[in-house]
Amino acid sequence: MSPRERTAAGNRLFHLYVDGAAKGNPGEAGIGAVLLDEEGKAVFRMSRYIGRATNNQAEYRGLILGLEQTLAAGGKDVVVFTDSELMERQIRGEYRVRDETLRRYHRRVCELLKSFRSYRIERIPRAKNAEADRLASRAAGKKEESGTGSRNHGVSPRR
Repeated sequence: MSPRERTAAGNRLFHLYVDGAAKGNPGEAGIGAVLLDEEGKAVFRMSRYIGRATNNQAEYRGLILGLEQTLAAGGKDVVVFTDSELMERQIRGEYRVRDETLRRYHRRVCELLKSFRSYRIERIPRAKNAEADRLASRAAGKKEESGTGSRNHGVSPRR
């Protein structure tokens, strides 16, 4: 079952930009996430190599990482921005999730979204998701560098 979309009226909103990239489909893959506070300042930027995956799997894993880090940074209200029409529509309940791996990721996303006081997911053009796209693409090409951990590019989560 898809979570219902909620909105935050008058609450402090965080903006989470997420992306996944695969060099081949499937292929070596990476994920990227950028969290901005209500003033547009970066709370974190993360990039991680995730091994062999499809592009859709990478998109979901980027969202999972981003939501987990948003919660860890104390976020309660979030607007998620993605350039993945498939993922956005699956989370909204407009498309069925047929692939078993994606079903597992979809369930995890739904669990994480329930932890927020409010959330919204919006699909945006790839050009407006450029930073998360760059982080994901860079991670997908860095198998040898980032096989285990996350890459935090100069911005630490607030405590």
